[in-house]
Amino acid sequence: MDKQKRDFYQRDEEEQASFLEQTWCNNCQEVDLGMTEPQEYESDGIVIIEGKCKKCGETVVTEIAPEGDEDWED
Repeated sequence: MDKQKRDFYQRDEEEQASFLEQTWCNNCQEVDLGMTEPQEYESDGIVIIEGKCKKCGETVVTEIAPEGDEDWED
């Protein structure tokens, strides 16, 4: 599983804000707590944004569905 680093900050500000606010924390079991320290990378064709939960500090991971891929599942 090769990780190819991407630059999260190349996204427009509205898209960045959306990814930073619309999160799910497995530790807190709550939605939209937000994340800090976003790191973006691609692995096996899937774009992933990983950061820290604003509430508890645990790792939060968001997988981004490929555009136009009807078969992709969460």
